[in-house]
Amino acid sequence: MIDKLEMFLAVAKEGHFGRAAATLGITQPSLSAGIKQLEETLGVLLIFRGSRYGGLTPEGQSALVWARRIVGDARQLKDEMRATRHGLSGRLRIAVVPTALTWAARLAARYGEAHPNVGFTILSRSSVQILQMIEDLQVDAGISYLDNEPLGKVSAVPLYDESYALVAPRDHPLAGRHPVPWSALDGQRLCLLTPDMQNRRIINRRLTDAGVTPMAMVESNSTVVLVSQVLAGGWLTILPQDIAGFLAQGKPLALMPMEGEGPGHAVGLIAPWREPHTPVLEALLTEARRMVR
Repeated sequence: MIDKLEMFLAVAKEGHFGRAAATLGITQPSLSAGIKQLEETLGVLLIFRGSRYGGLTPEGQSALVWARRIVGDARQLKDEMRATRHGLSGRLRIAVVPTALTWAARLAARYGEAHPNVGFTILSRSSVQILQMIEDLQVDAGISYLDNEPLGKVSAVPLYDESYALVAPRDHPLAGRHPVPWSALDGQRLCLLTPDMQNRRIINRRLTDAGVTPMAMVESNSTVVLVSQVLAGGWLTILPQDIAGFLAQGKPLALMPMEGEGPGHAVGLIAPWREPHTPVLEALLTEARRMVR
């Protein structure tokens, strides 16, 4: 039953039988047979299909909620039994907003010192994608904004409040301003994160509040690309101070704090609400709390 539910979850996520089979490492006929057996066991049609995938039936939508719960519980059981026998081991999958990747690296390093048999997969994603990946059981946890988008029911550990820095070439006219008013960016050549990133939406609001039209001639979902663009000459970017300092280190760039307007947005570790958490995930939440202290 668990294997069949895993197949069902893969089809619901991919919206395509061939892609779902590829993600599971099985053939498409095996996948189709597994879904058919699940439907026969439950006595309902879960997926509309003719020559191709046609979406979930109403019963399939209800079954999807149960499938996530059952598969999540089964994975937790396996993790707890493995921890009982061998201590913490396995792999943690974490999705992280691009501006918090330095914090993800620190958290993974600290965790690895205490639990060397646990590996990490760290993915850079938007805040919306992170929530969906957690719900779909694609990742175990995320690092994202806590106060700027509905999170639903999650366990959360605040890590830091964002403050922003302007990254500029050292010879730029704004390089000597401390702090830099947001209004000073009017007419400047900006390169910023893409609009699907929550950080970009925050920056847009700050610029708009200062009377500046939030325009970026270069956009990217990578902070590395933004800093590289500044290095190419004549461009400016705005990033949270932590990742800005990391990416600009050792380069001919100037970092200036942006003018503050109250506390910044909170960023933290989020995980599915579950009591208890798996031992591996509970240890991650504990390490995050220690890191903040």
